[in-house]
Amino acid sequence: MNSEKRKNNGRERTNKGGRPIKGIAEKLKYRITVKMATEDYYLLKSKAKSAGVSASEFVRGCITEGGVKERLSKEHGDLIRKLCGMANNLNQLARKANAEGYVSVFVSCRTLMIEIDYLVNRIRL
Repeated sequence: MNSEKRKNNGRERTNKGGRPIKGIAEKLKYRITVKMATEDYYLLKSKAKSAGVSASEFVRGCITEGGVKERLSKEHGDLIRKLCGMANNLNQLARKANAEGYVSVFVSCRTLMIEIDYLVNRIRL
């Protein structure tokens, strides 16, 4: 069936939009039932919640990737936003260095470099 035109009682009409139709390989049509102890069930629920996904999505991630990566926390998001702001400052310092000379921005660049190094180390942890 063509996604642009669909038959409707013998007449063809153009696609009015909406979500594209999923292919056969993309549909979630198989269901697996798993029995687990109470401790394992709540462990699965807590790990899925800390990763920010549903329990089903957590299990699918474990199957395909061998594990599930945790979403960024609010603290990490804030650190990344600060890092983006510092990148903007660095760009402005580069423009100033090209216009006025590198000696005029040496101290500012050194300070900014230390701050960026500190933020990157905090993001890694």
